[in-house]
Amino acid sequence: MLLSIRKPRKITEIPLVRIRPCRTQARKIYDLDELKELAVSIKNNGIIQPLVVRKISSEEYELIAGERRLRALAMCGKNKAPCIIMTCTDREAGVYSLAENMQRSDLNVFEEAQGINSLISTCQLTQTEAANYLGKKQRSLDGMLNILLLSKEERDLIINSRLTEAHAKALLKITDKTERRIVLSEIIEKHMNVSQTEYYISSYLSKTNYEKRQHQRRKAIIKDIRLFENTINKAVSTMQLCGIDAVSDHTENENFIEYTVRISRHIVPHEADI
Repeated sequence: MLLSIRKPRKITEIPLVRIRPCRTQARKIYDLDELKELAVSIKNNGIIQPLVVRKISSEEYELIAGERRLRALAMCGKNKAPCIIMTCTDREAGVYSLAENMQRSDLNVFEEAQGINSLISTCQLTQTEAANYLGKKQRSLDGMLNILLLSKEERDLIINSRLTEAHAKALLKITDKTERRIVLSEIIEKHMNVSQTEYYISSYLSKTNYEKRQHQRRKAIIKDIRLFENTINKAVSTMQLCGIDAVSDHTENENFIEYTVRISRHIVPHEADI
């Protein structure tokens, strides 16, 4: 993908109020102290690297690269920003913005995944096209997008606990949200690395699946017992209708259920037969 600049190397001063954020901006979290430091540096030394924008109307420009610099310029009271104006499509602008952020390597895994997802949605790309544009393997990109299935609370816990993308992917093996939250808390509390996390989740799932199978088995046995009880009760009722003196009784304890059926050898005559 080739991006062209309208007038190579020319820097244009553009009012900040005429620059709007990039729609596919991946970065969501900005360190306020770092922004303040950058603002002081810009105020004292000027801005070293211009912003990259593209014109979207006669009066407006869309930011492609330089979100932190734009915020810092505003913080130190600047009204204009030095910009390079680039000519590109929506798709190219989105790819360039995301690639620029990724190359700085300080996006967290969820910001990067959300940025890719936003790029795919906004620019109507297939995952294969996005992978090719960003120089990623299809399988790697698919796995990164999957971590967006985690809730915001889970994402925040992962980031604040300095866990990795591999931790996030391992957690997705647990589909029940309540169980996943419990497991995540355990991983954080015990400071598990990726290998320990994967082993713990594998063991947890094996135990959980065994318990579920046992529970299903108990339910099946209880169902069978009830069918057996119904069969006995139906048989006793049938004998009673035929004039046979039959009664049933049962007792239960923790170990077994005992049924007693007493059948008289004599037939009880019906009133119609008397």
